[in-house]
Amino acid sequence: QVQLVESGGGAVQAGGSLRLSCAASGSIFRINHMGWYRQALGKERELVAAIDNGDNTYYADSVKGRFTISRDFANAKNTLGLFMNSLKPEDTAMYICAASRTGIGRVDYWGQGTQVTVSS
Repeated sequence: QVQLVESGGGAVQAGGSLRLSCAASGSIFRINHMGWYRQALGKERELVAAIDNGDNTYYADSVKGRFTISRDFANAKNTLGLFMNSLKPEDTAMYICAASRTGIGRVDYWGQGTQVTVSS
């Protein structure tokens, strides 16, 4: 099993920045892909950004150039990060950390999520 715990959400004004973190523990050796999904009220969950063990990254078009995903699994830190810049009200959502053995589109483990609220 893998446990994922997010932190760093909060409320910010449009144009501001936030940094999210996801601490991974448990059978981390099984994980090859990690990412951040988000779900706004009344909308479907969507993939925002992802990274694999080769540090290859993916970003949704809506966040390209504004969000940066990173991973630090050296020295037992086991942390996934998401730096969000130039935030917009439409970025308001629950941000959820995800991990997969085979591909981020096939999530094996989910975190509980952290709320991000961007006001205009």
